[in-house]
Amino acid sequence: QVQLVESGGGLVQAGGSLRLSCAASGRTFSRETMGWFRQAPGKEREFVAAIMWNGVYTYYEDSVKGRFTISRDNAKNTVYLQMNSLKPEDTAVYYCAATSRSPLSPIATMTTPLKYDYWGQGTQVTVSS
Repeated sequence: QVQLVESGGGLVQAGGSLRLSCAASGRTFSRETMGWFRQAPGKEREFVAAIMWNGVYTYYEDSVKGRFTISRDNAKNTVYLQMNSLKPEDTAVYYCAATSRSPLSPIATMTTPLKYDYWGQGTQVTVSS
């Protein structure tokens, strides 16, 4: 079992920045592929970014490329999502997710919720215009 706890959400003006954190506990975090997803009211949960267990490979949804950066610190069992140049359309609940099922799968394939086994409770990000 892996427990995930997100933090760092909040209210920010358009153009501002936030850094989300996801603290993991329970099993070997360093072997997990980690992802960030988001869900806006009335919409399906959508992929934002993913990072391979070794931190070498990352992948982003097109609308966040160049603005968001995913990273991880395996010594701290934590994954981060640095969000810059935020837009109102980034408003959503952001979820951290983890899986160890396919550690060697190309990171670009880790974009669907069904690929992940463990989820955090989510943190709200609201971007005002």
